[in-house]
Amino acid sequence: MAYKPLHDKVIVQRLEEQEKSAGGIIIPDTAKEKPQQGKVIAVGTGIILKDGTISPLQVKPGDRVIFNKYGGTEIKLGDEDYLVMREDDILGILE
Repeated sequence: MAYKPLHDKVIVQRLEEQEKSAGGIIIPDTAKEKPQQGKVIAVGTGIILKDGTISPLQVKPGDRVIFNKYGGTEIKLGDEDYLVMREDDILGILE
């Protein structure tokens, strides 16, 4: 990747939602919500604390995460769409 996030920023690629509901109903594109799950692609160096030390981020590339519905800034790198967000916008890591 040609883009390296700074400090506490994380690059996330959204995971695609399923085309069908649990009951088997096909959901049209216009009714779909943007997924709130994604895969971490790259992470910054960490948060700079008041004493000048760097606290590393808790997420790492490859982690599957859940993030705030309206969190992050959408960017396009090549043909792919990504989100750049602060680690605070990530709610948890899926295991």
